Amino acid sequence: MPTILYQDQFLSRDQGKVDMEDRGYQFGDGIYEAIRVYGGRLFLLDLHMKRLERSARELRLQLPYSIDHLTDNLRTLIAKNQIDDGLVYFQITRGAAPRQHLFPEETESVLTGSAISLSREDALRPDGIKASLIDDIRWLRCDIKTLNLLGNVLAKQKAHEQGSEEAILHRGDTVTEGSSCNVFIVKEGRLITHPADHFILNGITRLFVLDLAERLDIPVQERLFSTEELLSADEVFITSTGAEVKPVVQIGDQLIAGGRPGVIAGRLMDAFDKEVTRIRTAALS
Repeated sequence: MPTILYQDQFLSRDQGKVDMEDRGYQFGDGIYEAIRVYGGRLFLLDLHMKRLERSARELRLQLPYSIDHLTDNLRTLIAKNQIDDGLVYFQITRGAAPRQHLFPEETESVLTGSAISLSREDALRPDGIKASLIDDIRWLRCDIKTLNLLGNVLAKQKAHEQGSEEAILHRGDTVTEGSSCNVFIVKEGRLITHPADHFILNGITRLFVLDLAERLDIPVQERLFSTEELLSADEVFITSTGAEVKPVVQIGDQLIAGGRPGVIAGRLMDAFDKEVTRIRTAALS
């Protein structure tokens, strides 16, 4: 039986219980993070924790204990589940209280977390994927990593029913992001991606890829781009904690670059792979 984290305790999964009046369960009143693990080590931890703290501030939600203590618990969770390559997921809700829309005056935040094994081969698709263009019907604070993901779920399901692996969302003619990823296009050797405003989640892998692009002297523009630019791009790829860097070779019926992954995406995938290899090597030393 897997070990989970509940508040400050490590329990078997069958011991984990959610109060029916937990505000995360009734209102989606909570935040979460999902962190990749390579070689037993949390990847891009500091960036994830900074985003967690920002999400908590935006929702006026009190973290149950310090970031350092949370980090220690996540590392213990990884060890107890014997995770080499995998994913750690944890969420924090405002806690249980009699159901009303107003914030309860006195409540205790509730933290739950789990760790699973996830091989890179399960997530990577170097040959590229098909995506669908789907209307972005979500609320206007997509920059907060909250538990309110129904709009994302509906978009992903619609894309799946169209034979696609991902939904690329758009508001009018403007591309925002994917249902569970950020979206990049390449035009004449330049990376273009939506700016980190309230219409998108500033993905941790997005930030890391922007850093990799700078190291590789790949020019970047963070600006709005249209669905027309998307469909006529030289390359399209997505980034996320689970997908890393994944080329998109078809959107709906439209092939991108003849249905082949692009050179820029390939360079970034190689750079990402080298960083993961470095982490694994350090973990063994």
